Amino acid sequence: MATLADDTKPIDKDAILAKYAEERDKRLRADGNEQYLELKGQLAHYAEDPYTERVDREPKTDHVTFAFIGGGFSGLATGARLKERGITDVRIIEKGGDFGGTWYWNRYPGAQCDTAAMVYMPLLEETGHMPTEKYVHAPEILEHCQRIGRQYDLNENALFHTKIESLKWEDEHSRWRIATDRGDDFTADFVGLGTGPLHVPKLPGIPGIQEFKGYSFHTSRWDYDYTGGDEHGGPMQNLSDKRVAIIGTGATSVQAVPHLAQAAKELYVIQRTPSSVDIRNNEPIDPKWFAEIATEGWQRRWLENFTANQGIGHAEEDLVDDGWTDLTRRFRSRIKDLPPDQMTVENMHAAWEDADLQKMTEIRARTDKVVEDGDAAADLKAWYRQLCKRPCFHDEYLQSFNIPGTHLVDTDGQGVGRITEKGFVVAGREYEVDCIIYASGFEVGTSLERRMGFDPEGRNGLTLSEAWDDGMRTKHGIHTHGFPNLFFVQATQGANLISNYPHNLVEGALAIAIMVDHAVKTGAKEVEVTKEAQDAWVDLLLTGPGMIIGSAECTPGYYNNEGEPLEEAKYAVGYPAGAQAYFVYIDNWLKSGDFEGVEFR
Repeated sequence: MATLADDTKPIDKDAILAKYAEERDKRLRADGNEQYLELKGQLAHYAEDPYTERVDREPKTDHVTFAFIGGGFSGLATGARLKERGITDVRIIEKGGDFGGTWYWNRYPGAQCDTAAMVYMPLLEETGHMPTEKYVHAPEILEHCQRIGRQYDLNENALFHTKIESLKWEDEHSRWRIATDRGDDFTADFVGLGTGPLHVPKLPGIPGIQEFKGYSFHTSRWDYDYTGGDEHGGPMQNLSDKRVAIIGTGATSVQAVPHLAQAAKELYVIQRTPSSVDIRNNEPIDPKWFAEIATEGWQRRWLENFTANQGIGHAEEDLVDDGWTDLTRRFRSRIKDLPPDQMTVENMHAAWEDADLQKMTEIRARTDKVVEDGDAAADLKAWYRQLCKRPCFHDEYLQSFNIPGTHLVDTDGQGVGRITEKGFVVAGREYEVDCIIYASGFEVGTSLERRMGFDPEGRNGLTLSEAWDDGMRTKHGIHTHGFPNLFFVQATQGANLISNYPHNLVEGALAIAIMVDHAVKTGAKEVEVTKEAQDAWVDLLLTGPGMIIGSAECTPGYYNNEGEPLEEAKYAVGYPAGAQAYFVYIDNWLKSGDFEGVEFR
């Protein structure tokens, strides 16, 4: 028996890996991402904005220096950095009714960040905001987004409840033309794209989904008029006589279930694949402590420290000290004694796997300690590597299954069989309910143009989907050849830091602001990466170890394209030396002033 020693008892590594494979295989589906439904036609009402009333306005037919598509962290950070450099003519276009991005839509009960707020929330030092707790709740994040908008005067020129219909490069004028669903037809010298991976809701393609006669909604469009309560945690008193089903047990459900369990007469939690749920240990932030540490440059120090603790190098201290850094600490402890000639990709993967096996064994053991019903505890155990799916941290989710009236309906990886007029069917049994809540997440693995709702058209009519037909092609994850003056604010092909996604965004925003500022000051009309530099960067990326997160061996989910291998997925990687090294690299690249590989003309 192959074993792996931990602090308590030997782990049967071979048996666990076999169990992982067994659980993965039973969840594989031939339809992959096609199992989910696009919210259009008769399903379009699931995507309507219940939070802000749409206000009529006159179409815009003017010109701006910089237009940014997306009003989440990406757009706010980029707009702020541009304003700091004196580029005031900035317009943000956002399909929601206000700034916030994902945090505009996610107002379900219990919603909160699962990365520490001190590093998750952008521009804390610039705005002077102190997070109220280690993992702040959604209303505070949304309020912070609006705070950034006000402080940097981004509201006045913003276009809310507006969707892009076309984005075309006009070569003769060296500018972009933007058309929207509100009749806008304006131009911009520069355009930023921050449409993000988590903003287009999806529904599971369950037969009969439109037959249900009760009430239903998606978690990103939470209906407090129906449930009662509010996003600030008010009790959902309207559910006290209701039988409620929530379909999905990912990160959203982990946060919402404890509130539903307290409110509903009966709650059915329908599970296809359990989440790994580790301890969160949330706590209020002490203002006295915060005043002592919040000296000049404090948030950058925290960001760099958190990222350093995610890498393979040495970090003298761990300022955040959470579940994310715990896993990497275990990993580093296993490779620190390897001789230089054994520091291979294979040995690094082996060390990561051993650390992960130990960690996941502890998480499964915690389930047995918390959940009183043995059968439910067994079904709630996650049999996969921790980073196969978004790791969850919560101190009330597992405890919810000890509340009378809360029922786990495990589908053994098969999902709901069908929806009926009265409820849902699993394994041939019908469960009658008054309300079905879909915690089915957002589109991730669908095509970029489908998620954005448009397909940028660059030089000589080349569309972005054509340019990336066999995989993403950029330099730094920011530029693509053939699309001058177009900048991407995202993580892939840059740092690719998944544990704290906003760190990628604030660094990308800074890089773009510096380049745009340089172009404006030097009179350059176009900023474009050369094809040679782009190819060299992609070649460099492919020398790295690939993705540890969401590998093909993982149980299906949005991290690995629902288990469907894609050749182009090999390009969804980051800087080979890791996120920390990338941030150092891009900082030096910018400070050099040469902008190697990018032409200003």
